[in-house]
Amino acid sequence: MRLPACSCAALAILLVVAAPARAELVFFESGRSLSVKSYAIEGDSLVLTLRSGGQIVCERAVITRIEPDEVPYPEPAAEVTVTQVVVLEPAEAPAAPAPYDDLIERFAFEQHVSPRVVRAVMKAESNYQERARSRKGAMGLMQLMPETARRYAVANPYEPGANIEAGIKHLKSLLDRFELPLALAAYNAGEGAVLRYGGIPPYPETQDYVRRVLSSLTR
Repeated sequence: MRLPACSCAALAILLVVAAPARAELVFFESGRSLSVKSYAIEGDSLVLTLRSGGQIVCERAVITRIEPDEVPYPEPAAEVTVTQVVVLEPAEAPAAPAPYDDLIERFAFEQHVSPRVVRAVMKAESNYQERARSRKGAMGLMQLMPETARRYAVANPYEPGANIEAGIKHLKSLLDRFELPLALAAYNAGEGAVLRYGGIPPYPETQDYVRRVLSSLTR
């Protein structure tokens, strides 16, 4: 139901009641866990339905247990008709899902990388623009350099799925070698620069990049 734009009115409105929804917490042999909307058993496989939409299929053997997730999250609201006098104030629109959430969730899960870190890197790299290209030749959503695209056998760096998968694999390789701030610096300036300086290189662009990504993870 759309309410007319106004600051004060006596209206018959729909009271929206959003009840917490059931979720499941899946525990893996690796020690990691994932909160999912639901799951289904298909032979020797489990089909995990993600909260953001999309599914992950994995072998049952890699999962140690599944428990109810006590953290609530909103489902589509139920509508109950109520008549009352209300004061309508301007309200913020609900936040839209991040672009490419399904791809980010799937490939981040496969590589054991936090989806929040991937989103923060993608935001800083390209602002979710799949046709982005830097002056240095970095391409696509995760701003793959040509040599990085070749390393991960990416035929078309502007194809979102291939670009995101390769970018997450590259980020994972850096996280396996460095702590998060240095991994971010290496993603931006290259591994060689981090090793040469023994830390975040003294490049203003790289230092600002690391600050922006880390800051976005604390919001």
